[in-house]
Amino acid sequence: MTSLPVYRWRLAPDGLATRRQLRAAGLRPGGQDVAAQVERPRRRSGPLVAFLYRLDLAKPVRPMTPAKHAALARANDARRRCPACGRDAGYVIPASLGMCVPCHDTPASSPPDLLQESS
Repeated sequence: MTSLPVYRWRLAPDGLATRRQLRAAGLRPGGQDVAAQVERPRRRSGPLVAFLYRLDLAKPVRPMTPAKHAALARANDARRRCPACGRDAGYVIPASLGMCVPCHDTPASSPPDLLQESS
């Protein structure tokens, strides 16, 4: 097993790119192995590591099919639909709230008075 070449942040040679850089160029790794890694030092913990892939072996990104496009639209719609009122909120509902902001901010019905005066 050979070890990967390690480059310092911003000092990787031309012809290598991270996954994000490949995607921005309309490419994907295409099943190739990691060619190298780049490390960005941090003060309080270990370095950040990004894997690098060869540009000459990268393949074009597969086009979005109609079925994938429809599935993505349904998933995004589900993230926008409030489970409490069923309406499209117009934004992605925060997971911390679990419902749209108007439903979250509406006060719940107050519990009945347990202390009733007897006459």
